Amino acid sequence: MSGGFTGNFSSSRRNGIRVVVAGDRGTGKSSLIVAAATESFSDNSRTKRNEELKRADAVVLTYACDQPMTLTRLCNYWLPELRQLEVKVPVIVVGCKLDLRDEREPISIEQLMSPIMQEFREIETCIECSAATLIQVPEVFYYAQRAVLHPTTPLFDQEKQTLQPRCISALRRIFILCDHDMDGALSDAELNEFQIKCFNAPLQPAEIVGVKRVVQEKQPGGVNQLGLTLTGFLFLHALFIEKGRLETTWAVLRKFGYDDDLKLRDDILPVPSKHAPDQTMELTSEAVEFLKGIFRLFDTDNDGNLKPSELDELFCTAPDRPWNEAPYEDAAERTALGNLSLNGFLSEWALMTLLDPVRSLANLMYIGYSGDPASVLHVNRRRIKDRKVQSTERNVFQCFVFGPKSAGKSTILNSLLERPFSKSHITAPTSERFAVNVVNRVGQGNKTLILREIPEDGVKKFLTNKEFLAPCDVAIFVYDSSDEYSSKKSQELLVEVARQGEESGYGVPCLLIAAKDDLDPYPMAIQDSMKICRELGIEAPISVSVKSGFLNNIFTRIVDVAEKPHLNIPETENGRNRKYHQQLISRSLMCMSVGAAAAVFGLAIYRVYAARKNTSS
Repeated sequence: MSGGFTGNFSSSRRNGIRVVVAGDRGTGKSSLIVAAATESFSDNSRTKRNEELKRADAVVLTYACDQPMTLTRLCNYWLPELRQLEVKVPVIVVGCKLDLRDEREPISIEQLMSPIMQEFREIETCIECSAATLIQVPEVFYYAQRAVLHPTTPLFDQEKQTLQPRCISALRRIFILCDHDMDGALSDAELNEFQIKCFNAPLQPAEIVGVKRVVQEKQPGGVNQLGLTLTGFLFLHALFIEKGRLETTWAVLRKFGYDDDLKLRDDILPVPSKHAPDQTMELTSEAVEFLKGIFRLFDTDNDGNLKPSELDELFCTAPDRPWNEAPYEDAAERTALGNLSLNGFLSEWALMTLLDPVRSLANLMYIGYSGDPASVLHVNRRRIKDRKVQSTERNVFQCFVFGPKSAGKSTILNSLLERPFSKSHITAPTSERFAVNVVNRVGQGNKTLILREIPEDGVKKFLTNKEFLAPCDVAIFVYDSSDEYSSKKSQELLVEVARQGEESGYGVPCLLIAAKDDLDPYPMAIQDSMKICRELGIEAPISVSVKSGFLNNIFTRIVDVAEKPHLNIPETENGRNRKYHQQLISRSLMCMSVGAAAAVFGLAIYRVYAARKNTSS
């Protein structure tokens, strides 16, 4: 049998910390709670217990020092149960009834718990106590509170006895921010400024000398003639943590805006709010210029590309490498060696800003942007407004790529990334894929084009969302010009998307792309495609053959269509009828308004006439 207890303990950083005490019956839970705070509630059902555990900020697991079997149960039941429930909070293991333990037992708690802590890394601390004699009872809840406010796991790997990679990245960024003269070391003045910022108190000269002496004795490379190096800075924090002074390192991290996951807190990331679904964000020119400078700084061999190692160094102050996972990892142009050009680098940022502006802003700050965070992102004008004024100010365009399987969608995305045609690239996608690159247009200015491939199987699901087309600037419909089924299917998709645009109010310019032009077209291919384009009121299909290298300026043409947002928006017959009826209603209302105005005017004239007549009489 088992039970649980909860208690709330206030802290300066939170309204309260929820600590759940759990363990087998008879292990001392009740006595522990009563002795600590006199707050308790009775055993309840397993469902209630699980709910409490899932809501906990920390869990105290108890066993009885005089009952070895209860410790076995801790390992065989309670700890696995927490994992099963996905309770991912610090765990404090407490041996209760210390006063009843057999003093002849030679094994210490360190010897007893070491193998258990190796297996269950979520255990933050182990402690023994006695509620009867009040031995170490307050310490139990002190450790529970500290485990929540100043957790060890995000900072330090107990097994390897080293700082965690994410902690190193955060501290490295803080070091760079404090190294104002960028000489690779914190001078006495810089150390003092750091101390005042984090702890509101200066360091005395003797204290600075003492800190340096400790570092130099233990870590010779931690101090040089200029001051405390990054190596020394990291060593100091590892030393604080090893000595149990986690609150020192956490105070530093939180002062510089980090949360418990060692990411920048949302409250210091001023992302502008979008006002409508058809508004998207892009980087300002100031942010782009900063990124160009960062690119040149980390392109150490000046070859115009960032190697994977140079890219890792660039993001060494970020908690994660942002482009090592979908949809970014395969979205930009790279060289045969996997290097990223400046266009590819800026393209990745454009894609991240479109999809996740908060992450984009955070990573800009991680890599050293020190300007006003509010000046990084720009919210574009609504697309509906762009169509009304028949122009757009956007520098980044998003194009949805529709089409049946094997039509050539993926090949077109690969072409945007300057990848040569290869049959190995022709695979049916199971999920969305993005490709992004800069489109160079002579005399017209460069634009960034993002292609978003929509799998055929996912179209219906996407179109159930009425706002799906809102962030789209252009939609292209790719078909295999040698395959009649492919052509018909692409046309069906075009009509379906056109209908969705009319019903939702988010109509988009559309183009038909006749792919595989190197193959013989099926009979009536040209007539069929031209007919649907005339019926819907859009441009004639664009023929391309990636295999033969005939791209027909497709990407420039897509951008040109995006820059004229009022043209090439398909109209179905139902859409035209709806527009015709709306025009009739508008004209009727206008006529009624004119008639009403005339009647009012006539009445006013009559009243003037009648008044004059009465006066003359």
